[in-house]
Amino acid sequence: MRIRANYAAIAIIVVLLMTTAYLFVSKGMEAKDRPLILIPKTIDPHVEFWRVLNQGVTAAAKEYNSEVKVIGTPSESDIDEQIKLVEEAITLKPKAIILAATDYNRLVPVAQKVIGAGITLVTVDSGLEGDISTSLIATDNYAAGRKAVEAMRRYVKEPATYAIVSFVKRSTTQLDRENGVRDSLKNDPSIQILDTLYSNGSEDKAYEQTKQLLAEHSNIRGIFGLNEVSTVGAARALKELDPEHSIKLVGFDSSMNEIAFLEGGTLQATIVQKPFNMGYLAVKTALQVHNGEKVKASIDTGSEVITKENMYTRENQKLLFPFVEK
Repeated sequence: MRIRANYAAIAIIVVLLMTTAYLFVSKGMEAKDRPLILIPKTIDPHVEFWRVLNQGVTAAAKEYNSEVKVIGTPSESDIDEQIKLVEEAITLKPKAIILAATDYNRLVPVAQKVIGAGITLVTVDSGLEGDISTSLIATDNYAAGRKAVEAMRRYVKEPATYAIVSFVKRSTTQLDRENGVRDSLKNDPSIQILDTLYSNGSEDKAYEQTKQLLAEHSNIRGIFGLNEVSTVGAARALKELDPEHSIKLVGFDSSMNEIAFLEGGTLQATIVQKPFNMGYLAVKTALQVHNGEKVKASIDTGSEVITKENMYTRENQKLLFPFVEK
């Protein structure tokens, strides 16, 4: 009886060890096979910035042999929908979530859920209040806003009245760029800056807002467009209502439409970011964090001022004409 009892005890121990080993291996395989999830501000195929960022993501995923799933909303103004997408992403238990937050404050609670679930959170392009993500990979947008003012001053001398056409009101990208513009001009009493207009990511809305702006303020000397959509919408209105280019426009980002407006003289300068680098570094950084490596809390991917005069240099051509699949 004692021998049988010993055999039974040994059998139980073996089963337990095999079960534990199986669970350990399967858990390890599951963790290894889990993807990263990228949630950009929009998956609108007409916004070239996000298309180029996705190319950087794809390049990094291939290099590091990791799967990246991209989920997003049709418009940058769909804040509630982006919150839902983050909730859904948490249930998939990915290695990491890479988030471009559409709202500085409203995404914080769901971002905290990501962290609470033990999922790596990295932000790209736009951060969150409290800097709660492990790392933010983005342009220094405050500095970029100041660059926009420096560019504008080449074309407009004081005194002057300026307008700002922006996009989504509560994203850190917008806030930092606008603050960079306003802070650069606030100490000059000869300058007036009108209330900021928000296109909510709609080129047509930016176009209509700029038309109304020009009808109501005949003394405007310059307009700042704070992203691709806002810049193109404002440029369309200026091309139609100011063919002599007496009102100067400085914008952000790069697209074929913006290049055409640069060449035509409607757009004097644009602050071009490096979205490919953003996407690549976001994936690289997320994987580093997932693997327990230390990373910088903030990574500045840089920006350049592009004008009609310098747009044909080799380096600027690379920024203006990244490979974009059609």
